[in-house]
Amino acid sequence: MNSTFISWGIAAAATAGVITRPFKWPEAVWAVAGALLLVLFGLLPVGLAFEAIGKGADVYLFLFGMMLLSEVGRREGLFDWVAVLAVNHAQGSPRRLFLLVYLVGVVITAFLSNDATAVVLTPAVFAAARKARTPPLPLLFVCALIANAASFVLPISNPANIVLYGNHTPALGAWLMRFTLPSILSIVATYVLLRWTQRGALTGTCEANLETTALSSSGRVALAGIGVTAIVLLTVSAFDIALGLPTAILGLVTALVVLILERKSPLPMIREISWSVLPLVAALFVLVEMLDHTGVINMLATLARHGAQHDEVASAAWAGGAIALVSNLMNNLPAGLIASSTVMQAHSPERVIDALLIGVDLGPNMSITGSLATILWLNAIRREGEDVSFMKFLKVGVIVMVPALVLALGARLLTG
Repeated sequence: MNSTFISWGIAAAATAGVITRPFKWPEAVWAVAGALLLVLFGLLPVGLAFEAIGKGADVYLFLFGMMLLSEVGRREGLFDWVAVLAVNHAQGSPRRLFLLVYLVGVVITAFLSNDATAVVLTPAVFAAARKARTPPLPLLFVCALIANAASFVLPISNPANIVLYGNHTPALGAWLMRFTLPSILSIVATYVLLRWTQRGALTGTCEANLETTALSSSGRVALAGIGVTAIVLLTVSAFDIALGLPTAILGLVTALVVLILERKSPLPMIREISWSVLPLVAALFVLVEMLDHTGVINMLATLARHGAQHDEVASAAWAGGAIALVSNLMNNLPAGLIASSTVMQAHSPERVIDALLIGVDLGPNMSITGSLATILWLNAIRREGEDVSFMKFLKVGVIVMVPALVLALGARLLTG
């Protein structure tokens, strides 16, 4: 029993470190430290730790491909080119630019995933704000929040969807029947509330009619790589094929083509990628394995089974709300892993699983460390010299997330 409490204490401390970043050390430092302590103190067998790390292989490959695509696009001026188009279409209105960025974010999240929105869209939006000479933060908040708000439009919209359903992801038609209305309500509510919170910064006018320049051949390769990736991901998801390997291959091929065209060394590109995200994710998988090892999953499965037998709708509502909160305390990727293991052991009904998915996807909009997408977003804006504190994000996130979650959950639970 003492070892169990020590394990939970280490996991709690590691999670707190990821959220608060003492000494401004990267989030990965705290998560990896917690995972290492569990193994070094003999609280988690080495074999189970490596097994847990292996479970994240598809996620690592997916992130690797997306980060390569993003870096190629940034280096080849693709994002600056997109920024000029966006600013000119806004016609001098920060409010119109806000709406345009939001709509683009919905499309990218739906067809490329929420992590792609954080990694690919954020640099373009920052460039657009700079060229428009308008405050960047309202537009950057769009990138962070729509990445989660639109992440259950399709099964591929969030890697957490695949994690939660495991090998039993609903067919596309069934998915749309169950999640179309909740997705629409989530997207609309998030827009309205975020627009309201940023109303003061969206007044006045911004630059317009910027001079457009032709996209370079390497920039066109980057654009084609991103477009092909979107098509491939949508296709392979229809056949229930893992997304990681196709994404990694397409990202690598795109980068290699650009490097060959320009006859450049890959080292500068490699140095610019935020590799720390990968050990962060691996460590989170280890922390979840510890919870399973100490019996937490079994206890949660028992509670879920009894709750669903007593009142399915109420149990689903509580499950969705609870996982939304837990996702902010420990990140939605491990929360999704815990939920997946729980519902498999509990043989939970469809409505409970769907409520958990909405909570895992939308709940992280409350805090800056709630999802992998927001952590990736934070890394992206730090590279541009911008930063957002935990409390600053929380003040916006609470206002935006809670009503959107209530509407989305209500729509799913009340429509059967």
